[in-house]
Amino acid sequence: MNTKLTELLNIKYPIIQAPMFLVSNVAMVTEAMKGGIAGCIPALNYRTLEELRAAIKELKANKVEGGSFGFNLIVNKSNIKYKDQLRVLCEEGCDFIITSLGSPEETINQAHKAGIKVFCDVTDLRFAQKVEQLGADAAIAVNNEAGGHRGNLTPEELTNLLSTSLKIPVISAGGVGCRADIDKMLSYGAEGVSVGSPFIASIEAGVTEEYKQACVDYGAKDIIMTERISGTPCTVINTPYVQKIGTKQTWIENLLNKNRKLKKWVKMIRFSIGMKATEKAAKKATYKTVWVAGPSIEHTKAILPVKDIVAKLVN
Repeated sequence: MNTKLTELLNIKYPIIQAPMFLVSNVAMVTEAMKGGIAGCIPALNYRTLEELRAAIKELKANKVEGGSFGFNLIVNKSNIKYKDQLRVLCEEGCDFIITSLGSPEETINQAHKAGIKVFCDVTDLRFAQKVEQLGADAAIAVNNEAGGHRGNLTPEELTNLLSTSLKIPVISAGGVGCRADIDKMLSYGAEGVSVGSPFIASIEAGVTEEYKQACVDYGAKDIIMTERISGTPCTVINTPYVQKIGTKQTWIENLLNKNRKLKKWVKMIRFSIGMKATEKAAKKATYKTVWVAGPSIEHTKAILPVKDIVAKLVN
């Protein structure tokens, strides 16, 4: 399974364990590296810069040949910690950074000076071409089968479009739960895949057993879109609580979103409320179950160690 991604990151298999808010942690990424793939953690999973710095040092100590690790940065103004997080990553060092939700220009410039590769989340050709011009090392094609905030195009449409239009490698994100899915994405022109949801139901994941078991008990047909988390459509498991609160914004939010001056603040408030709800559901036993996941949980049949999930994906 040698591809441009395996060459870029010096990994055995062209797979990135996707960064998942609240879920990803050092233990998961360490086991991913041992399995011959790359692992990534959202920088926002760490409340302080000291915690982020400690995580980087631990991953550097745990790194093995054939594996690599990186961090995900939200690079728009909503992340007030962004510049400090980028500084710490560049000071301590990691193999790669994945950027989301904003211009990656500063990240690319600073990371390359530190010898760190930068991959950028994209959902369309226009933005993909822009990050290529800025010097990104790869584009992560977020399709309409991804968990969380997803794209609008199918894996085949988006991967084909980007792989035939860009010179940099394309990594397909979304819709991968087994080896056959990986082969399919590579056949579309991808140089690798980013896999998230199948790793939620791992022993090492830092979420409740209820969240993990939900990924076993529910399937692709149970994944729906909601606007109640961040103000933009996000995929969640259709639990009784989600059915109760509904998936659309309230009439007040809709009204305020039509006001240019208030729109940004309404979205920030909705994002804050939504993130607190998902954190409670992920970290505590609560009936308010807002569990983020993608349709690839269809292939999740048991809570397993990360090493076994990797083995299932590559064999």
